[in-house]
Amino acid sequence: MEKCKVGVIGATGMVGQRFLTLLENHPYFEVTALVASPRNAGKTYEQALDGRWKMTTPLPEKYKNMTIISSEDIAAVKELVSFVFCAVNMKKDEIKALEEAYAKAEIPVVSNNSAHRWTPDVPMVIPEVNADHYEVIEAQKKRLGTKRGFIAVKPNCSIQGYVPALTAVKDFGIKEMVVTTYQAISGAGKTFNEWPEMIDNIIPFIGGEEEKSEQEPLRIWGKVENGEIVKAAGPAITSQCIRVPVTDGHMAAVFVKFENKPTKEQILARWKTFSGKPQELGLPSAPEQFITYMEEDNRPQTKLDRDIYGGMGVTVGRLREDTIYDYKFVALAHNTLRGAAGGALLCAELLYKLGYFD
Repeated sequence: MEKCKVGVIGATGMVGQRFLTLLENHPYFEVTALVASPRNAGKTYEQALDGRWKMTTPLPEKYKNMTIISSEDIAAVKELVSFVFCAVNMKKDEIKALEEAYAKAEIPVVSNNSAHRWTPDVPMVIPEVNADHYEVIEAQKKRLGTKRGFIAVKPNCSIQGYVPALTAVKDFGIKEMVVTTYQAISGAGKTFNEWPEMIDNIIPFIGGEEEKSEQEPLRIWGKVENGEIVKAAGPAITSQCIRVPVTDGHMAAVFVKFENKPTKEQILARWKTFSGKPQELGLPSAPEQFITYMEEDNRPQTKLDRDIYGGMGVTVGRLREDTIYDYKFVALAHNTLRGAAGGALLCAELLYKLGYFD
């Protein structure tokens, strides 16, 4: 089978690097363009990195001598790719303009960035949860005046653990939630070498994260109406987001109140059987078991459990009744795999299978 050609915009950053490791031997996709800021254009990938390879696995040989293309040279990128992943570190309005320029040039964009998460006709998808939102792409293409160019995004890394767990029991009527997230330093694109202040430290603030944790679930649980995604009216969500000294993996502590309180057995049964389009289609990056419940009192643990199903599974634990809310539990997802590059890759695999890159 001839592979679909893909470019990575922001290839030198941490998420861009993660994309490249995931795409090295991918059955559907072949990286044919490495794209970065104009200052790196013309350099080899290894030269542009200048020793800043942040992955624990070695830099794949196949990328070392590929020449960086400027992100502004859309015509050159278009010659080489069928679609692009975008993971750039720029101002939000600059990212919006860049991604829209690629889409208008008839290059589909699967974005890891937050810039377009609230653009009404841009789908923001966790593939197992709200794949039906991709139908809004047709309305977006009409607005952009394109035949195949569009933008699709994935949501914030911190919600990837608890939103699927709650989606599985959503028909019991979720009234309100309290969520506290404990987020790894890779979520800031950093390692401990680059951020020694995080060693033996906790920072009780991550800019913009609490609003995302409270609002993005409502968009994921929303509906497509008249060519736009209309966010759900509820439940009420309040959150705190805390940076903790771990490399990878975002943990969430969740308290939830229902309209119709399920039994613990009902919740566990829903989690065990919850799946979606990725599992149905057997997509390469899809975890066989999307949500895994851990019975031990001290699990899931970030270090032990973040890599389940190649980092694409979600683990939950400590489900128990609460004295104020109905239930409380913890959920864990790998933030640069399920949360960032891997989540965007799964989105791209689904879009590919559904024919959006044709």
